[in-house]
Amino acid sequence: MTRPATLPGAVVAALRCPLCASAFALDGRSLRCPSRHSFDLAKQGYVNLLHAGIPAGTADTAEMVAARVAFLGAGHFDRLRDLLAQVAAGTGGDGLVVDAGAGTGYYLAGVLDRLPDAAGLALDVSAVALRRAAKAHVRLGAAVWNLWEPWPVAAETAAVVLNVFAPRNAAEFRRVLRPGGTLLVVLPERGHLAELAAVAPVLDVDPRKEERLDAALSEHFELVSRRSLRDRVTLEPEDVRNAVRMGPTGHHPERLAALDGVAGPAAVTLAFSLSEYRRTA
Repeated sequence: MTRPATLPGAVVAALRCPLCASAFALDGRSLRCPSRHSFDLAKQGYVNLLHAGIPAGTADTAEMVAARVAFLGAGHFDRLRDLLAQVAAGTGGDGLVVDAGAGTGYYLAGVLDRLPDAAGLALDVSAVALRRAAKAHVRLGAAVWNLWEPWPVAAETAAVVLNVFAPRNAAEFRRVLRPGGTLLVVLPERGHLAELAAVAPVLDVDPRKEERLDAALSEHFELVSRRSLRDRVTLEPEDVRNAVRMGPTGHHPERLAALDGVAGPAAVTLAFSLSEYRRTA
């Protein structure tokens, strides 16, 4: 679903000036606050609110984003997106949905399809990715931001926060969620894409990852449910290359040379966990 190159009203209302924390108004193609700070919308419709640089190798590159668009467009993660949307719809989360580390907006757009009265805010440090996200859904707005910094989002404004394979800032999750709001976290499980290690260096999954996640969130959230999703799929050679290029290995082009030798299809494991948390009082 395409959308005009601007920000939905609900997203403008939720955003805050990163310099003075004041509310914004949309003035033509710019967000302006009462202190006269101004941030222009890019032609694609997203806004860059960063006022400081980020370390090299942090944001997804154009090559990584292109690989992700192609891989997700082939439908390999559709079951995960559909499960995430189903769980989000079951929370009664109409309102604002914030996707922390939204990338191209693939998962957030799927959730918004199931929540017809919700608006979505995509936060990501990659402007290249948000050029895609800004056009992923008519009710989606996108803002470039470093998730490790306090977010430019008003407190207690989100009904749902999504976090899919992205940095987890527990304090900001809690601050932006309204009381009783829902946090949905997706992690890879042990064995996810493990077969690709035969052709390229890919990261192994920490078997204690969920345990560490629960501990990190325990001060502010209670675990409601956890679902596992496992599948076996056959990837064509270009899918294999895209699966590696779109992940952390994509920041290290020198490690991708082995992908040139991929000539045939590969059967690989997909393994995810989806954890649902509720914000505690």
